[in-house]
Amino acid sequence: MELKTKPSKNIGIVGLGLIGGSLGLDLQKLGYTVYGISHREKTAQKARERKLAQIVSTDPSILKSCSLIFIALPLEQLLNPSSVLINAIPKNAVVTDVGSVKLPILNIWNKLHPRFVASHPMTGTEESGVNAGQHNLFKNKPWVVTPNEETDQKALKKIEQIALSLGCQWISSEAQTHDEAVSLISHLPVLISSALVKTVCTDINPSLYSLAKSIASSGFNDTSRVGGGNPELGVSMAKFNKANLKRHFSSYRHSLDLFEKHLLNENWNELEKMLANTQEQRQNFMSKPTN
Repeated sequence: MELKTKPSKNIGIVGLGLIGGSLGLDLQKLGYTVYGISHREKTAQKARERKLAQIVSTDPSILKSCSLIFIALPLEQLLNPSSVLINAIPKNAVVTDVGSVKLPILNIWNKLHPRFVASHPMTGTEESGVNAGQHNLFKNKPWVVTPNEETDQKALKKIEQIALSLGCQWISSEAQTHDEAVSLISHLPVLISSALVKTVCTDINPSLYSLAKSIASSGFNDTSRVGGGNPELGVSMAKFNKANLKRHFSSYRHSLDLFEKHLLNENWNELEKMLANTQEQRQNFMSKPTN
């Protein structure tokens, strides 16, 4: 079934997981007609049941009536898109992605589509898949775009309008700067958090494990949350942002070594100085500029 609406109100979403599904829910609420693409019919059926889009199909050809298309696929598929998908996207449509690494995506998609805008909504949960989409996932969250000299300015403006209508904070950055920043505040924390979970759950006796599990509260929950997220996404972050992660792993390891050194030497004054310094630095880092 095809809905009779103006092309300017038709938005396509390729991939209906957490980000794509959440986009579908919120864009419908804003009055758009959403055409969703799922890889498997079983997933498409679940997306229909959850009403992630008005029209859901496994056939990319339904995108022909869309003036704006979100590619909400995993990084691996974003960087190796199928020819069927590329051929189904109208040349005059605005196309954007939601991937967390921008430079390699920008380099590939600039050659694939004339109106591509590289973007990254900075939001998420530990959930994934077709059941993960939720309303208001983007509200008050940053939406980062990384245009270059080839970026169509009208297409960029269209993405800005959509992002602002979703309640996002609009941020523009160079792709390389974005990738290095997310390696620090998003990708590195995922791997560090995973290492913490592994430390707690490996090589400890059953009674210690049982007690630790019983008394774990907000501190452990907060620091371990991102380490318990989607493994496929974690691998993609590491794989496609390797150089930046390698550099920041080295810096993190140096900081950890300093903490260990003061601990082993019982240098409590220096340890307190470091903790006081990081307390102040965190407060400064987390404070938002006032308008």
